[in-house]
Amino acid sequence: MPNIKSAEKRVKIIEKKTAENKSVKSKISTYIKKFKVAIENKDVQVAEVAFNDVVSLMDKAACENVIHKNSADRKKAHFAKMLDDLKKEAK
Repeated sequence: MPNIKSAEKRVKIIEKKTAENKSVKSKISTYIKKFKVAIENKDVQVAEVAFNDVVSLMDKAACENVIHKNSADRKKAHFAKMLDDLKKEAK
């Protein structure tokens, strides 16, 4: 436990930010699962919508430093390739 008042305040702030970050990461994870399910079911339209949602959430999270920008870019590229492969396979 902190002894200094400012340290006590920092603990409260860190707990609040940790909860917010965890919520954002959980939301991203949920949308990634929806995208992967759409890919497995070979549903192009649902996958495109889910992809747009995932990309949007990841960009926002990277902008707020919840996740690293390079990590977000790497995952977006991976999902874009999955979507492109699905589109090619559907043709």
